[in-house]
Amino acid sequence: MTIIDRQAALQRHQDERARIEAILARAMPAEGCGPAIPVAPARGASRSVTPQAMVPDPRDKTGWKAESMGWRGFKAAVALDIFDRLAMNAARRKQPPPFTKGQVSIARLYRDLVERHDAGGMKLASLEGRMTSGSGTGRDFMDAYLAEGDAIRRLRASIGTGVAMQVRRVRPSARGGQGARPILDRHLVDAVCLHGKSLRQVLRDHRWSDDGKHAKALTSALRSCLDRMQGYHG
Repeated sequence: MTIIDRQAALQRHQDERARIEAILARAMPAEGCGPAIPVAPARGASRSVTPQAMVPDPRDKTGWKAESMGWRGFKAAVALDIFDRLAMNAARRKQPPPFTKGQVSIARLYRDLVERHDAGGMKLASLEGRMTSGSGTGRDFMDAYLAEGDAIRRLRASIGTGVAMQVRRVRPSARGGQGARPILDRHLVDAVCLHGKSLRQVLRDHRWSDDGKHAKALTSALRSCLDRMQGYHG
């Protein structure tokens, strides 16, 4: 093996080591989490949260209070999502988060409902036999499944059929070319909330140039969608 070959092999080894170390660093539980939470590359980067539950307040026999429920005082790990990353990017620029807590909460509720409902469709098929035989478990699951479906339909009705980015209102040279397609409100919400895409990714997917002006317009459109999902129709 020549010196050049050995140098190339050493560089490949160093590059691979750096890649693995970066994966493991992202997979480490966030600071403050319990030791039982494993290093999980599939989970990706995470943030720490303090689990809380409502418990009776001993000082008020008719009242309740929020109490931290972390095991031995440790926090839980939650995978970072697109809204965490957007807030972190804004913080690095010394700017406020682009979305309010209420907007982020409804976005995550929508994501959780859709993911759980989609997974429930498979379970529903396996319960069909027990439901026809009078199983209470099957009926309870069916009721919950239908309620989730209704909640998702109401949220999607609130999103509406509007257009977040209208092609005919922007010159071809300004939007990035002739191939740009309209970005519907529903497509925008699903791309960001369900698939974790950045606003610039949404623009590129629809053949728009991903400049700051277009990203700002999409941010405004997404805020409006999330407000409607919360019930604000101003």
